[in-house]
Amino acid sequence: MNPFSRRELIRQASMGFGGLALGSILNSESQAASKLKPVDMGPLAPKPGHHRAKAKSVIFLYMDGGVSQVDSFDPKPLLNKLNGTKPKFKVDATVFNNNGNILASPWDFKNYGKSGLPISDLFPHIGSCADDLCVIRSMTAFSPNHPNANYALHSGHPLVGRPSMGAWSSYGLGTLNNNLPSFVVLHGGQVPSGGMMTNFGSGFLPANHSASIFGKKNPAMRNTKPFEADPLLQSQKLRQSAAMDNDLLARMGHAKEVESSIRNYELAYRMQMEVPEVMDISGETEATKQLYGLDSPFVKTRDYGKQCLTARRLVERGVRFVELTISRGDARWDQHGNLKEDHEKNAFMVDQPIAGLIKDLKSRGLLDETLLVFTGEFGRTPFAQGTNGRDHNPQGFSMWMAGGGVKGGTTYGSTDEFGYRAIENKMTVHDLHANMLHLLGIDHERLTFRFSGRDVRLTDVHGEIIPEIMA
Repeated sequence: MNPFSRRELIRQASMGFGGLALGSILNSESQAASKLKPVDMGPLAPKPGHHRAKAKSVIFLYMDGGVSQVDSFDPKPLLNKLNGTKPKFKVDATVFNNNGNILASPWDFKNYGKSGLPISDLFPHIGSCADDLCVIRSMTAFSPNHPNANYALHSGHPLVGRPSMGAWSSYGLGTLNNNLPSFVVLHGGQVPSGGMMTNFGSGFLPANHSASIFGKKNPAMRNTKPFEADPLLQSQKLRQSAAMDNDLLARMGHAKEVESSIRNYELAYRMQMEVPEVMDISGETEATKQLYGLDSPFVKTRDYGKQCLTARRLVERGVRFVELTISRGDARWDQHGNLKEDHEKNAFMVDQPIAGLIKDLKSRGLLDETLLVFTGEFGRTPFAQGTNGRDHNPQGFSMWMAGGGVKGGTTYGSTDEFGYRAIENKMTVHDLHANMLHLLGIDHERLTFRFSGRDVRLTDVHGEIIPEIMA
């Protein structure tokens, strides 16, 4: 039983956590100066994995809405032959049930790299990195609906309430930089279906492992810029409230919820010093900026390019898991109509920046220890919705992984001759999560948290390691 009611806790502690944070930080700084033990990072302290890791960090490139597999990484020549004819295969119920004829891809495919990996004309820049990609053509989703498919992609469960995969990575490994969070979302503006913290939150894990959301504006994150222009004034205010926190904790003991809140305040204070530097890309060379497309005439390319460049800066500073959302827009990758125009706009937004990220990481020797994952929540149908769109398709679609111990220049799994259903080496989100954790050095069956009377894990009771995709 808690010794305080919620109302009393808020009343007594609302002005005090910041003071305790400052006290802890000033104490740790004095310890460092006298060569005593470093700051106690608590739940975010670096942790050893279960086996030797191939990747230190993950950059998750979330393609909100669902990229069409038959228009990107899974060429199906039969669609050209049967274009405009009625599907003669069994068609499952779709979201809108406005199913038209077979729709050939508006884009040609070319073979790239020494591996000859086929990639459509939507992604010429990513195509130039073909030998670093492992394209998985047999990915599946748990649901044809955006919110449920998003929950499953991010948390392994199609309903709300579970921790995000980034939160699990943070819980399992901690951070390598005590001035930055372990899990960061670089938010381009497009809120994923289902909401932000339902997809990026910590669920029943301690709150320390929830995503820190960095936006495009300055400052990138709220509440990390001091209100007081004078640091001394801020220090005096925080010191004044420190006694309140110390008194509260002395009477409450060490409640986990309170401890998590205090740790978050401590981290926020340290982030005031680190985040502005991380987000400031002015010191990058002009060649690097051009590599990421920061000189593009298309504003969304410039925006996404900055996100990709910032992702590199975060992982090289020890952040474990970085996820990127796309720029805000009506279409996303969700083309129920106007497939050609809107898929081209979205591809133009992400193609050069993602290729620049791969090449930049590689040139710095970081690609081998950074796992990149490119996927949406599901794919799209090989037949039209109406005349010029494609409906949702969870039965079989494409994604890719690169770096971080993945075998480049390869494909895994396949769909049928129409690109509709996975028929070989079917892969689920549990399999995806299991392999991501494996590359980070974590045994997905051993990463558990006691909740509601049982040991819960990201992969539930599923998930298979796939040796064929490992380097």
